[in-house]
Amino acid sequence: MKINLKEKISKVKQIKSPEPAMENPEQTMDVPDDVMIECDSLVKIYKTKDIEVLALQGLDLTVKRGELMAIIGNSGSGKSTFLNMIGGLDRPSAGKLYVDGKNLFQMTENELVKYKRSTVGFVWQNNARNLLPYLTAWENVMTPMLFVEEKEKAVSEEEKKKRALELLELVGLGHRKDSKLNQLSGGEQQRVAIAIALANNPKLLLADEPTGAVDRKTADDILEMFRKLNEKLGLTIVIVTHDKELAKKVNRVVSIRDGKTSSERIMKNDYRERMEHLDIDWQEEETQEEFAVLDRAGRVQIPSELLEQMGMDGNKVKLEFIGGKIVIEKPKD
Repeated sequence: MKINLKEKISKVKQIKSPEPAMENPEQTMDVPDDVMIECDSLVKIYKTKDIEVLALQGLDLTVKRGELMAIIGNSGSGKSTFLNMIGGLDRPSAGKLYVDGKNLFQMTENELVKYKRSTVGFVWQNNARNLLPYLTAWENVMTPMLFVEEKEKAVSEEEKKKRALELLELVGLGHRKDSKLNQLSGGEQQRVAIAIALANNPKLLLADEPTGAVDRKTADDILEMFRKLNEKLGLTIVIVTHDKELAKKVNRVVSIRDGKTSSERIMKNDYRERMEHLDIDWQEEETQEEFAVLDRAGRVQIPSELLEQMGMDGNKVKLEFIGGKIVIEKPKD
């Protein structure tokens, strides 16, 4: 007897929603229309018995609509915690967080579910989180559409299947529509995962280490896919990665250290123009200009290599304003 797609996905257990929204009457903020993500003094504290871990320590960040950017940082820096915050998978402990004009801090459980279904799409490094192994590629892409309530978006089964096939064509896998997980290569699985993330027309695409389990060529192909989606669909794309070569090729890179934004690198205009018009590998030259980040409290993180060059062995420095510049000096003995 043939089992339809709805019966297949009924095997998937419903994921428990996060705790109810926290009350914070001061959670109001004027967010410009051209801003997709706005974080102000974002804090996240994880508690285990008598231990508290401060994962985010007052993080400030603004992401414009239509940006293609990467977030990098060492393990434990807070970058994955931040991704979970903006994806609605976890709640902040304090601060302000707006995505697409929505106040994530005050969302109810039902509002968070709708947000995750319609506003944001996810691509994970682990394909077990992206794909259901007993479904074909097109069935996997169609699955998120089945969870959208009819009153939100009334679409027939035929239209859903048509869109699933169109998305597979978009990522270059129309010919693999009937293949299952074990019949696809790692790169093909990630492309199907991208199509799944696009199923419900999200405005924001979040990718957690999308190239972590593939070779260099496949990683470049995946980045090129993100770039094409960013340009053609106007998607805002945020990639969390350890891949420095990938980070060189996006328009903006934000480094997170100790739960705060520490520096930003912006792609140089001349390099961006060549990336758009020429099919040449320019990665050997310096493609981005780096800036330190001054947070809303006037704090800046000084890179450890600069502190070593200064011979810093204490926690105090001397500041002077000389010739239009702020000069940081080690105190004299």
